[in-house]
Amino acid sequence: MGGYSYELLDESGDHRVTRHRLEPGAATGWHRHDHPYVVVPITAGSVTISSADGETQFEMGPSEPYSRPEGIEHSIRNTSPRTIVFVEVEYL
Repeated sequence: MGGYSYELLDESGDHRVTRHRLEPGAATGWHRHDHPYVVVPITAGSVTISSADGETQFEMGPSEPYSRPEGIEHSIRNTSPRTIVFVEVEYL
């Protein structure tokens, strides 16, 4: 099982941009999003999203962005055989 890492790309008064990398089998760990955000997948892959409501399978497609509201609590695990990379933009 590989690891999870992220890198801050940009931050200003109204947004924060980070690049995330999930190796096969790796998970982000439980976390809460205190701000609304947009995810822009760079690579394709399958993930399992765990939340208080249970688990959901999700296919991330390259350049297929999706948005979520603030308050989301979850963990994301890469269930595909390749590394998943995505950019996240938080609206502060």
